[in-house]
Amino acid sequence: MQNEKILLFIPVYNCEKQIVRVLEQLGPAEMAFISKVIVVNNQSTDGTEEAVLSFMRAHASLPITLLRNRENYGLGGSHKVAFSYAIEHGYDYVIVLHGDDQGSLSDFIPVLGKGYYRKHDCILGARFMRGSKLEGYSRFRTFGNIVYNLLFAMVTRKRIYDLGSGLNMYSVSMLRSKFYEKFPDNLMFNYLMILAAQYYGHDIKFYPISWREDDQVSNVKMASQAVRVLGMLKDYYRDPAVIEGEYRQSPVEAYEAYPV
Repeated sequence: MQNEKILLFIPVYNCEKQIVRVLEQLGPAEMAFISKVIVVNNQSTDGTEEAVLSFMRAHASLPITLLRNRENYGLGGSHKVAFSYAIEHGYDYVIVLHGDDQGSLSDFIPVLGKGYYRKHDCILGARFMRGSKLEGYSRFRTFGNIVYNLLFAMVTRKRIYDLGSGLNMYSVSMLRSKFYEKFPDNLMFNYLMILAAQYYGHDIKFYPISWREDDQVSNVKMASQAVRVLGMLKDYYRDPAVIEGEYRQSPVEAYEAYPV
């Protein structure tokens, strides 16, 4: 489809060691489909920002813009910044690729090349389905993810292969209503997006991806998060309309970011 605009959104927080490797994924095969790249820096305290700027200077031909969140909004808040950017600037689709170099953008080339994404509201990268590849991911965490996938599948009555990987693609038409504005600004944002797909009737499709862990630093506090997710899932099971309510501990009036 000609004149189709695809935005690549890369959220970063203290990814100084990994972000250049992520940006180096932007080869000719990938950029053949991407109109614009935004790196959204969530108030990093290390050298992430300078690493991005240095890469941009060395690769001036790449359409990359670095944005800095006005406050530390969390990963979910950075998604809200990027989704608003896509809506306001007339993009048709948004690809999310985390800046910690765990996922590979090239995994989505078949999705893009065959126009697979046009048939669905969102394509969600799945680390735990047939065809996926995991490197350096512990068996304990794999087991835990599979259990939670099954719990969400029971509640949503859909096959769930991943609650939130770092490689996803969304249709901007699905995002335009901003149904996600009251979702958590933390790592649980993607979990609510899964429930929202069932509640609002979004057509989601999972796609196997590769995933690796080597020098990344996880921000997930597994035990406390697991308990909160179970409570959230229980509330939704009792009354799905709860998803329209406020999930943020500290609501933000406007999620703002500015070019660096």
